Amino acid sequence: MFGRLTGAAKALLTDIRRTFQRWQRGRNPPLPPLINAGVAAIEPRPAQATYRPLQRVVLTDGVSRTLFEEYEAHRREEQGQNETGWMLLGLRKEDEVVVLATLPAGAHSDAGVAHVHFNQCAQAIGSVIVRQAHRGLNAVGVVHTHPGSLRHPSDGDYQGDIEWVRNRRGQEAVFGIGTIGADGFEPVRYGHQPRPNVQSLGEMMLSWYALRSGDATYRPLPVAMTLGPDLARPLHGVWHEIEEHALELERLFRQQRGIKFDVLQSAEKPGLSITIPVAGPEGAVQVVIKDHICRYYVLRDGDILLADCEEERVDRGVYLLLAELAHAAVADRQQSW
Repeated sequence: MFGRLTGAAKALLTDIRRTFQRWQRGRNPPLPPLINAGVAAIEPRPAQATYRPLQRVVLTDGVSRTLFEEYEAHRREEQGQNETGWMLLGLRKEDEVVVLATLPAGAHSDAGVAHVHFNQCAQAIGSVIVRQAHRGLNAVGVVHTHPGSLRHPSDGDYQGDIEWVRNRRGQEAVFGIGTIGADGFEPVRYGHQPRPNVQSLGEMMLSWYALRSGDATYRPLPVAMTLGPDLARPLHGVWHEIEEHALELERLFRQQRGIKFDVLQSAEKPGLSITIPVAGPEGAVQVVIKDHICRYYVLRDGDILLADCEEERVDRGVYLLLAELAHAAVADRQQSW
């Protein structure tokens, strides 16, 4: 069932080996389980935390770049007239939010010219992956675009947002509205802020608001920037893989203790890696999803063995491989007797 890898697989082997070594160095306990397949998998609120109404939202330059670059790319697509959006992960401070990561709505989101409903299961898995390396992050807001010039959240937005903020820290969250063009603002080729709560780049604009539980409407929220990455940007390169296998990945996360997700970078296209520990201190099963193909490996005593498994469902493939390993282990013990 297994064969040794040679030749053309060296680059992939290097990525797999590094991932396995990182996993061995720090086998973290699993994160809290996903809740209702949404982004509600958050840490308990600190007992002494006190939150005042938000005074501003702070974005890293990496987050701002992601929002504007992907907004522009969306406009060039065939369905560019439809709405799109991003979930925001970050830190809730006493009176401000610092946004450190973005999760895209995705190709499997339900979007039209007047609405966008995120792929919640993919968002949940994305949140888990980011939080494995950055445990303090929580869902702090949402950005979505409007096809016209409505720079304020709509009444329909309010109906869903006012329910959602009840489960945010401080019972408050930030909301960004993306639009193209605006009265009185001259497009320029560099990023600037025509108003305290507005970011502008060329024709694109992001207008920022806060909404607190019990508020009758949104209030404009000043936006500031600081240096820093978009901690979730590597996931955007494998978002298709995450969406395609979100339900299977969620099932594995719920059922397999110590599971670890990674993005394997390569010159061609990144891949999504899932590592599941097996019996023994040095053993693991690893799945690499790349270019619509799932490849299964057994990592054992420093060796990397390619498994003869072509199962397209990741969870089923993992359990078939685990069953095969268990059967082989029993056979070995019987022979030793």
